[in-house]
Amino acid sequence: MIGCGTNTFSEPDDYRMNVPELKVELVMTGRDDFRVDLTWLKTDRLKLARVVESAPRVAFLSLAPARVYVSFPLHGDPRPVWNGVPVGRGEIVLHGCGESFHQLTFGSTRWGLISLAPEQFRAYSRMLSGRELIPPRAAKFLRPPQGAARGFLRLHKQACDLVRSRPDLMAHREVARALEQDLIHALVNVLAIDEPRSSAATRQRHADIMVRFERVLAMQDGRQPSVAELCAAVGVPERTLRMCCAEFVGRSPVNYARLRRLNLVRSVLLRSDPATSSIATIARDYGFSEPGRFATTYRTLFGEAPSTTLRRSGVDAYHPHRPHNFADSA
Repeated sequence: MIGCGTNTFSEPDDYRMNVPELKVELVMTGRDDFRVDLTWLKTDRLKLARVVESAPRVAFLSLAPARVYVSFPLHGDPRPVWNGVPVGRGEIVLHGCGESFHQLTFGSTRWGLISLAPEQFRAYSRMLSGRELIPPRAAKFLRPPQGAARGFLRLHKQACDLVRSRPDLMAHREVARALEQDLIHALVNVLAIDEPRSSAATRQRHADIMVRFERVLAMQDGRQPSVAELCAAVGVPERTLRMCCAEFVGRSPVNYARLRRLNLVRSVLLRSDPATSSIATIARDYGFSEPGRFATTYRTLFGEAPSTTLRRSGVDAYHPHRPHNFADSA
């Protein structure tokens, strides 16, 4: 079934719960206003999205295991960091099926995503390039020839622009089919190279450490563990964990854990009833036992007091709805 659409999100939770194809955990790292504009298209064989974000953040994304995914930045500077690797416009990341990975951004960013079923990925690569491309176990960072990369990005932009300006055209199967074929051909062209950008073995070891780190943090939401506790739970020396966190999330393990818990508090405040909720209790549930220090840290990060966030939850600031997206069109 063919489908397309656009969605706009003004709160991280709304985006997190509705972004197609992905499980997303967001840690906002600056006080810029949050806004995400999502454009998506689903054809018979291919799914694609363009994501335009306004605010710096760390995202921990988990891909569905039944698809082959390709992601790519759509602008130059500041370059986002995918799993510890700065990625620029024209570079492509081929992901492993079901992979979990980090994205670090430093301001507004635009990035794209395309997916195919594994059997279609193998069949089209064999037919168009003469050899069968196998989905990797871990992400491959590729720098295709400039001409191939420009052609691929131009087709992706054309598809997304058509969705926004002429969604009625996408209802015509012949239009969607022609666009689909051009995109798949361009995609195989940019992937049919054998020169990864960086050491896959080292990068994958670090990625595995960071996945374990995220799982440990998810079990420690109610307290602030020490670096020693985090290292013991992840199973690595302190120097290694600090190095991986600096590469992947741009900060120390303890600082990232604190930011993550602050974001969780904000999520709860935005979903709470101001008439019956206690900010101190919510903060304490996430390991912040000193109300004054918590309020100062919260205001510094989000640009408003916790009480302001809670009041906004009672004036229609957070009434989540489930906008239609291409994952619903399977």
